[in-house]
Amino acid sequence: MIFSPALIAYRLLTRLLEPLAPRLLDARVKKGKEDPARVDERLGLAGAARPAGPLIWIHGVSVGEALSILPLVERIRKDRPDVGVLVTTGTLTSAQILATRLPPGVIHQFAPVDAPSAVASFLDHWRPTIGVFVESELWPNLLTAAKKRSVPLALVSARITDKTVEGWRKAPGMARALTACFAHVWPQDQASAERLAAMGARIDGQVNLKLSGEPLPYDKGEFGRLSALIDDRPVVVAASTHEHEEMAVVGALDHLAERLFLIVVPRHPERGEEIARNLAADGYSFARRSLGQPITDMTDIYLADTLGELGLFLRLGDVIVMGGSFAPALGGGSVGGHNPLEPARLGKPVVTGPDASNWTAVTRMLKQSGGLVSVLSPAELPGVVGPLLADPDAARDMGERARRAATEAAAGLDRLWLALQAHLPAAPRGLAGRRR
Repeated sequence: MIFSPALIAYRLLTRLLEPLAPRLLDARVKKGKEDPARVDERLGLAGAARPAGPLIWIHGVSVGEALSILPLVERIRKDRPDVGVLVTTGTLTSAQILATRLPPGVIHQFAPVDAPSAVASFLDHWRPTIGVFVESELWPNLLTAAKKRSVPLALVSARITDKTVEGWRKAPGMARALTACFAHVWPQDQASAERLAAMGARIDGQVNLKLSGEPLPYDKGEFGRLSALIDDRPVVVAASTHEHEEMAVVGALDHLAERLFLIVVPRHPERGEEIARNLAADGYSFARRSLGQPITDMTDIYLADTLGELGLFLRLGDVIVMGGSFAPALGGGSVGGHNPLEPARLGKPVVTGPDASNWTAVTRMLKQSGGLVSVLSPAELPGVVGPLLADPDAARDMGERARRAATEAAAGLDRLWLALQAHLPAAPRGLAGRRR
């Protein structure tokens, strides 16, 4: 282990503060930020038994990271059903989504707080064979404790910003010590590779898990029911929207001459009440999915304020407008956009705002394929969306280009899985020669 005074100081400080952790977690429970039935998991107290045999532990802090690991989880379960899989995340929303998306047999737990005793309890119980950290999770106690226990660690699909690197420059020894904990480092792009290398990491190659994966799931029966209710009206989906974006998109599309059906899918469904008040104040006819309100001939907007149904709503759309990309144009801070591959995998034409900083490479790739168009503000949406709705063949062609580009981009998972298997015991005789 590389000597780092800053790392030693961090360990001492977290050890001193750890007795306060239960009180802080109780406060978070009261604010609705922790699951009261599972809050002990944050103290390293397991909520499930460890399965027998080798165990791959995969960690992603929030929704985006959690969803990006699903292709890897599915590959592990398909190729090595003898290997247990533990997924840890840190947010309520990610846990709720994974409850419906993880394959049978995969265990979800909340990640322990980065305090010595909590981390030790977590590792004592789960005894992972391999640990896979997604994107940029560098928790000092968790990493160094796993390293001391000889758990091979991989930092996968890593994304490091200039701001993050600037912060680590204040503690370069600590940065080197933490990156040295990883046996494998796979950044998701060249910029992150260069930044991680500057922090002391040894780079294995590039892997972006968000480029892998199958189309989002959906309920076929519900798709048929909603399609019949919408009838032949053209459908625009405003997907994963944030504060102020909903009303800006609604107002912009109001300028289209043709009557359309707009499905608004907020990134955070708990904002549904706020959005409903704004729509009602401006006189729009809408139905709210979380309340079971019916779609009628008078309904122009469907407020899809539920979790885990984005695959359903994307399939209903003729054109998809990606949220999280208009905040700077509306006077807010950067969100960085959301995953445009989700509609692209379904063959849908994609429109984004000017802020896709979290998806720069993906957005560029889809633009070059002709499957995505960016606009500078919601006011420009009618000029792009209108022609696509007026020419369904052009919209389908644009969507098909997006789908082909998304398929071609889904590389890297095979290389990652091959490297991880090197740390696993040989497969039982009956599994030898299974699909690669």
